[in-house]
Amino acid sequence: MRIGVPKEIKNHEYRVGLTPQSVAELTRLGHEVWVETRAGAAIGFADEDYQAAGARVAGSAAEVFEQAQLIVKVKEPLTQERARLRPEQTLFTYLHLAPDRPQTDELIASGATCIAYETVTDNHGRLPLLAPMSEVAGRMSIQAGASCLEKARGGRGVLLGGVPGVAPGKVVILGGGVVGTHALAMAVGLGADVTVLDKSMDALRRLDSLYGNRITTLYSTHGTVREQVLAADLVIGGVLIPGAAAPKLVTAEMVARMQDGAVLVDVAIDQGGCAETSRATTHAEPTYVVDNVVHYCVANMPGAVARTSTLALNNATLPFVIALAQKGTRKALEEDLHLRHGLNVAKGRLTNGSVAAAHHMDYVHLEEMLKQL
Repeated sequence: MRIGVPKEIKNHEYRVGLTPQSVAELTRLGHEVWVETRAGAAIGFADEDYQAAGARVAGSAAEVFEQAQLIVKVKEPLTQERARLRPEQTLFTYLHLAPDRPQTDELIASGATCIAYETVTDNHGRLPLLAPMSEVAGRMSIQAGASCLEKARGGRGVLLGGVPGVAPGKVVILGGGVVGTHALAMAVGLGADVTVLDKSMDALRRLDSLYGNRITTLYSTHGTVREQVLAADLVIGGVLIPGAAAPKLVTAEMVARMQDGAVLVDVAIDQGGCAETSRATTHAEPTYVVDNVVHYCVANMPGAVARTSTLALNNATLPFVIALAQKGTRKALEEDLHLRHGLNVAKGRLTNGSVAAAHHMDYVHLEEMLKQL
C-alpha cells in the first residue's frame, strides 16, 4: 500500500503522523511511504532519517495526497487538505467532528473513508489512541494553569504549591478519566490543594485509593461543580463523552462569579469545551479573559511538546496503521471491531451516531456501511 504522511499545518503544530522508526516497520513489510519534506524536521526527524527508513520524500503536500492510498496524520485536516481527499483514499487521524460542522460536511463531500483516532476502542472500553494525548494534555494542563496564574499573565498571583506559612492554590479537576488522572498527578506533585469531581464512583474510589487524604473526591452534580468552581484558583476541564460534544458543566454565570484572576484550562475544547465561555485558541494566542477569568483553550495542547507526543502517539497508532496497510481498509475494519468504532465517515455518509446527533444529521450504522465499502 502507498501511505502518505503530510506535514501538519495547524497553527504551531509540530507533531508528525509517522516517525522514521514507524516508517521503517512499514517499508520492511513492503509498503511504500511518502513523507512530505520537513514533515518532522521541527522535532528532530530530518528528511534523511525518513529516507534511511525507506521513505520517499515528497516536495509538497499535494504530491503526498496524490500518491497516497492511506493518509496518516495527527490533527484534523484543514480546508485545503480536505479539498485534496479522494473517494478511494482512507484518512487515519484525529477528527473531533462533533463540534465542527464544516469539517464534517467537507469530509462527507470528499467521499473518502475517514477513521478517527479518538473513537477507536479496546477490549476494556477505553480509547487507546486518544489516551496518549490525553495523558500529555492532562499533565500539560497543570503546567499551563500554573503559568497563567502568574500575575504578569493575568492570573491571581497564586503559587500552586504555596510556601511554608501560606496555603497552596486550590485546583478543581472536572473528570476523573485519563486527563483528570494525569492532571491530578501533576497537581498533587506540586503540593496543590486538589479536588476532583466525577459521576463515576468507581473512578473516584480508584483515585481515592491512590492518593487517600492528599486529595478530595466529590460526586459531580451541578451544585458541587458550582461550589468548587467558585472557590477555585485553577479549574481543569477534563470531561469526555466519546465522539460527542463535551457537556457544558461550567456555565457563564459560574465564570462571572469566579475569583478575579482564576484560571480555566479547558482540555475538552477539542470536543467543543466544557464551559459555556470556552472557545478554541492556538499556541500563538493561547489565552483570553472573560469576566476577569483567564481561559486557556488550546485545541492542540500536546503539540507544544511535539516530540514526546509524536513518539507516544506512534506507540499506539502503529499497529492499526500496519493492519490497514497489510489487509486493506475494508478487511481491517471487518476483522477488528475496535478499529471499526473509529470509522466516522465513508462513501459520503456519516457512520458515527454521536457526531450525527451533534449535527442533527442522518447516519449509516457501521455494519451496514461495511457492506458498501
